[in-house]
Amino acid sequence: MPTTPPPLVLASASPARLALLRASGFDPRVLVSGVDEDAIEAALGPDAAPSDVALELARAKAQAVAALPDTDGALVVGCDSILEFEGQALGKPDDAEDAVARWYAMRGKSGRLVTGHWLVDRSAAGAGGEAAEVGAVATTVVHFGEPSDEEILAYVATGEPLRVAGAFTIDGLGGAFVDRLEGDHSNVIGLSKPLLRKLMAELGVNYTAYWDPAG
Repeated sequence: MPTTPPPLVLASASPARLALLRASGFDPRVLVSGVDEDAIEAALGPDAAPSDVALELARAKAQAVAALPDTDGALVVGCDSILEFEGQALGKPDDAEDAVARWYAMRGKSGRLVTGHWLVDRSAAGAGGEAAEVGAVATTVVHFGEPSDEEILAYVATGEPLRVAGAFTIDGLGGAFVDRLEGDHSNVIGLSKPLLRKLMAELGVNYTAYWDPAG
């Protein structure tokens, strides 16, 4: 008989990440970390690489949630995404004006979507022991289309780009403005399924053990 895997906890408020995990056979519980992302980014400094920032934010989120008493015995997954575009690290836009300006700059060009992943396995802690942890970053190159000014304004007016890193989605309305990807599609949604499987394997957790054979 296969070993029952630890309960999965998603340390993220992202509905896209939750939907992705559910569509991938998981039934995670969501606990939002509440970490001060601005303070973490400030501590890293302006010269920090976007991949380092994304990984550090993912680690902070996962560890904050893993420190909660009701995650005892669980596997906590934290993620954070950043768009690296022309030497800048772009998270969520400040406002609609910022989102419009970004799209005017991004159209017809390419960027690198980096997502930090951090896993804390509290099921491995044992009596008085420490939880096992592992983390890594996934990167996907995004080639943007060339939407018109009218299309950009209409997109920003929906509010979608204000809620996501890089001011775009691939699985929502913004997908029409992305010509192609180089790399993992799920990473652009916010969580790389191939990387999640590999990190789980490093912790000795079976990815497929979460699937319900009965559907």
